[in-house]
Amino acid sequence: MSKKIVILNGSPRKKGNTSALVNAFTEGAESACNTVTEFFLFDMNIHGCKGCFGGHSGKECPCVQKDDMDKIYPAVKACDVIVLATPLYYWNMSGQIRTAMDRLFALEEGDGNLLRGHDRASALLMAAEGHDFKDVLTYYDHLLEHLRWKNLGHVLAGGNGDVGDINGKAELEQAYDLGKSIL
Repeated sequence: MSKKIVILNGSPRKKGNTSALVNAFTEGAESACNTVTEFFLFDMNIHGCKGCFGGHSGKECPCVQKDDMDKIYPAVKACDVIVLATPLYYWNMSGQIRTAMDRLFALEEGDGNLLRGHDRASALLMAAEGHDFKDVLTYYDHLLEHLRWKNLGHVLAGGNGDVGDINGKAELEQAYDLGKSIL
């Protein structure tokens, strides 16, 4: 049975190394008959969470703020797999992806928790100039534990400072294989 996959791409570069990982993953996932929807967060108008606890998971657009998260909420509610794709910035995910993840909290408020559990799974795709992913992996593991999502794995591509540095590297094949493994 095919899966609905949502990719939150937190890179500011549409043709950067993180996006190359996303493209390889998508190709693999679609070859396994999955449906992939990518949100390129840099081009979206997404405001930071206000911490107002005014969200309501039962609404089509659960957050009190009205911005481009309204496009993401329905896709996340309906998906089986959420892929977080991001460059490594200061030993963490990019601000774009952290902001979107903070705003997904609205799906945990109100009538029922529509974010945690629900047999969801996640994968992590990261590109970086350096090679130290330890801190971000600790955060990612804690996030998945809180959300009760199955960890499908990650592809961590270090040594990619300039756009295109990832071309020809094994991590692209690993991203393809990770996407293809989702059945």
